[in-house]
Amino acid sequence: MTHSRAVRWTTAAALAVAILIIVTGGIVRVSGSGLGCPTWPRCTADSFTSAAASTGIHGAIEFGNRLLTTVICIAVGAVIIACLLQRPRHRALLWSGWGQFLGVVLNAVVGGITVLTGLNPYIVAAHFVAAIALLVSATVSYDIAHRAVIPAPAETTRRLARGLVVVTGVVVVLGTIVTGSGPHPGDSAEIHRIPASWTAVTVVHGISAVLALVLAAVVVVVAKRAGDDLVRRRATILLVLFVLQAGLGTYQSLDGLPGVAVVLHLLGAALTASGATRVLLAARSSTMDRLAPEALAV
Repeated sequence: MTHSRAVRWTTAAALAVAILIIVTGGIVRVSGSGLGCPTWPRCTADSFTSAAASTGIHGAIEFGNRLLTTVICIAVGAVIIACLLQRPRHRALLWSGWGQFLGVVLNAVVGGITVLTGLNPYIVAAHFVAAIALLVSATVSYDIAHRAVIPAPAETTRRLARGLVVVTGVVVVLGTIVTGSGPHPGDSAEIHRIPASWTAVTVVHGISAVLALVLAAVVVVVAKRAGDDLVRRRATILLVLFVLQAGLGTYQSLDGLPGVAVVLHLLGAALTASGATRVLLAARSSTMDRLAPEALAV
């Protein structure tokens, strides 16, 4: 297929940037730089950049995060162009590329509202969910572009994979509430927080995470018995990620939420969301056409 290599490279780049922008968003939060650029779409009332001395290091950090929006626009644009040039065109892949475009637009709009509302914690939570939605769309594009045809997985495997994605989504949403009620408001000024007990929400979040971990382990066992090797491999990777997330989450809760641990936990959240999506896609992969002869079933 003429442009299969371009499609694989561009979808991989878009996925990497989608993960990176979640990590840099975490850096903005833990460094208290959420209002380093106090307005939107400009950074200051007089400039689109953080050149004004008044913005300081916080302005530079927030502006750097905004610059990544340009990078991801380029990456997603490259995905769409590569898909349009593909002969024959892969309809599902093209639609997932346009899904990424909508995700970029949604993130830009919600990010702007976040700043204009002074880091309202509910809008901040919605911004993170929007970033995860963009990541999921990028994961779908990447998966289709690198996929090989495999036998249809067992019905039990497919059902468990769907359940795993739902539980992982619940874990992510509860994580945003933990953040919204916790000690990292995103700026050094007094910021309104979600009026919920941080300890109670953290416990519920932890319980849901343990449930996701156990369910991932069940998927590994069931997929192995059913001979669904691709699902088993991906679920095993996800299980390892959940174990690491559990350890990191426990550490940061006991150590007062150190900034580095929070950023690493956000990276883990991005990887687990992407990983759960890939488990689901593996459970449905027999319904999709192979894009390229050299695509790898990984």
